[in-house]
Amino acid sequence: MTDRLDDFRITAPAEIAALLKQLADQSVHLSLNAPNGSSITVTVWTVDAARGKISFSAVADDPQLNSLVDCDEAVAVGYLESVKLQFDVDDLVLVRAGAHSALNGAFPSELFRFQRRNGFRVSPMLRTTPVARLRHPMIPDMQLGLRVLDVSIGGCALFLPDDVPPLDPGVLLNGVTLELDADTRVATSLRLHHVTAFNPDSRGVRLGCEMVSPGSDGVRALQRYIDLTQKRRRMLAAG
Repeated sequence: MTDRLDDFRITAPAEIAALLKQLADQSVHLSLNAPNGSSITVTVWTVDAARGKISFSAVADDPQLNSLVDCDEAVAVGYLESVKLQFDVDDLVLVRAGAHSALNGAFPSELFRFQRRNGFRVSPMLRTTPVARLRHPMIPDMQLGLRVLDVSIGGCALFLPDDVPPLDPGVLLNGVTLELDADTRVATSLRLHHVTAFNPDSRGVRLGCEMVSPGSDGVRALQRYIDLTQKRRRMLAAG
């Protein structure tokens, strides 16, 4: 049987190296996730396919750094425009250097390249105002209710007003509740990947987020919401 991931798998070292170098050149934030649940944000520092090595730049005082290194392996996830890249990193070794540290690992033997939007993305109906409720990651006492601009099975976009302290790409937003309509509540974490400015009159920015571990119930609720929203839009268009 053909592996359903074969269409997305890249095994040529030169092609893998080229994609990793793009990540490095653009200083793309990657999420490194270890089997023990540890997760940190890094950028690719150097890529050496000939020697079979890759290095990441990490924040030395990240509280989960040592726990991740103890696992000796992690899965890296990052984005190049509309494409999601994912690869395993083995033989992790930490080299400390002041405020930042180099995290060295083995050059990946394969890399997966997915289209970022793995599900239909819908904008809420005008009569509803979905919100994402969460605490500001840098100011835990600050409760936020951010408007949901659009949503798919894999992610969502939120509106961050100018009067709210900014959020940096790469940050993990824990304890998020998406209140999409009267019947749909989804508990998830969100990984912020993109911050995009609107026109000056909008008084805010767009946060492009990936959903992290919404759970099977959350995924089913999202699918129902997306299907229902599509159906309602088709009915309005037909009328």
